[in-house]
Amino acid sequence: MRFPTRRTGFYLALVVVTTLLFTIVYNTGMALWEGRPQPLYRSLEIVIQSFTTTGYGEDAPWQTPQMNVLVILMQFAGIGLILTAVDIFAVPWLREMLSPTVPTTVGEIEGHVIVCAYTPRTDALIAELDARDREYVLIEPDTETASECYEAGYRVIEGDPESGWMLSNASLERAIAVVADAGNDTNASIALSARDAAPEVRVVTLVSDVELRRYHLAAGVDEALSPRQLLGESLAAQIPATVTTDIEAGIAIGNDFELIELTVDAQSEFADRPFEEASLHERFGVTTIGVWSAGSFETPVDPTHRLDPGTRLLVAGEPTRIAALREATAATVRSVSTPHVILAGYGDTGQAAAAMLADAGLQSTVLDIEPGDGVDVVGDARDPDVLEAAGIVESTALILTVADNTTAIFATLIATELNPDIRILVRATEQGDVTKLYRAGAEYVQSLSTVSGQMLAATVFEDQEVLAYGKQVSVVRLPASGLAGTTLAAEAVRTGTGSTVIAVVRDGETITDFDPQRFTFTADDDVIIAGTDDAIRAFEDRYSR
Repeated sequence: MRFPTRRTGFYLALVVVTTLLFTIVYNTGMALWEGRPQPLYRSLEIVIQSFTTTGYGEDAPWQTPQMNVLVILMQFAGIGLILTAVDIFAVPWLREMLSPTVPTTVGEIEGHVIVCAYTPRTDALIAELDARDREYVLIEPDTETASECYEAGYRVIEGDPESGWMLSNASLERAIAVVADAGNDTNASIALSARDAAPEVRVVTLVSDVELRRYHLAAGVDEALSPRQLLGESLAAQIPATVTTDIEAGIAIGNDFELIELTVDAQSEFADRPFEEASLHERFGVTTIGVWSAGSFETPVDPTHRLDPGTRLLVAGEPTRIAALREATAATVRSVSTPHVILAGYGDTGQAAAAMLADAGLQSTVLDIEPGDGVDVVGDARDPDVLEAAGIVESTALILTVADNTTAIFATLIATELNPDIRILVRATEQGDVTKLYRAGAEYVQSLSTVSGQMLAATVFEDQEVLAYGKQVSVVRLPASGLAGTTLAAEAVRTGTGSTVIAVVRDGETITDFDPQRFTFTADDDVIIAGTDDAIRAFEDRYSR
């Protein structure tokens, strides 16, 4: 059994000091107050009897109130020491006896992914793996974390992922990839160990600092991913530029087809009107994949859904038609001034967003808790005075890439109070607080853990080509053998899965103009679909396996 060494030492020292102190005081009291002097060892026996509630022998009763008070204090001290001993010794022992033992090796397994080690991003990655029915093994060095993962149902083994022996215990030779997400330095060490033990196995790492990618690649890593940088670019891409539209570039699909997000402006002709009245397909020839409103994504779109200002449309179509729709969704009266953006948080995500804003010619003020190159205002984003110094009242947008979600939530609340019309775009460190951020007033929230999981899964598995991640809706290319001999309309693919087929790839050619009721699929066709993670999994389960 493993006891907390420091706590145990403190407790034993407390017992010794308390016992000696009461022995001396009791021995002195018996001589001065009771008039019954006795040897010190006799007083020690009485103290031990009092602590353990086993009796007092011939010393009781005591005649003076001083001695009775002393004995009462000894009794309370004894109870306190016993309860403390239960917390230090009994509780950990029971917890260890009742907790399941985490294995240090895995049984027969093949074609799996080895994940090193558990982080907030691990849940998103494992969810992606489960959705693809892919096996995995999680190596976790921390005993308590490994136990929690084991009890949660993860296939986890406890050990040091930097050890070649531990990687072998995870059946490295039969794995398809190693994903290292245990810290920049540790990830490089894991890569070296994996390369030594199984050179043919694919190694993918996450880096928090873009500048460290070169070191990971030098260590033999196949892919060193930086989701923070991608997320910064994704947030900056949500800022509508009135002077340039470069920042609103879509996702190219084929030679003359793209997928793009557009925001309905308060002065747009579509604002506050039902979706069916917009007649987007009839007027502009585009396909509406879905809409985001108040943080939720709806697909297919309910005809009665009202296009409130700030509603984001995900549409696909030819660039010229999308350009016409972009003009219609934007304000009918264009401002001649360039939007001003406040960027709070200047880490990797913030720097990527700042670079993209600068490329688009947008004015921005960088706010960070620490001074540094590129930082214009130093202070806490939750402080109203700091936000006002950054120009929150005159700004059109606020991008929050601060260190934790709690700070982001409070900063969102304060910013909304200071400028009710400002657009707030937030990087959430964990998926669990996304809904809270929307309720606080954010217009667009992207989870770092979700983006990381999507990037890792897309990199590890080359059988599913992901055309876009870093968005709340993924665009992927999948085989569609399950649709052979039938049509999209006959299968009711969109209503059945929630995903939208926006293109078909046949014999190397991307077909975007096809009739859902007449176009018949073959067994060798691939499709490009857009949808949420759940929608894509539903399509994959029905038609790609």
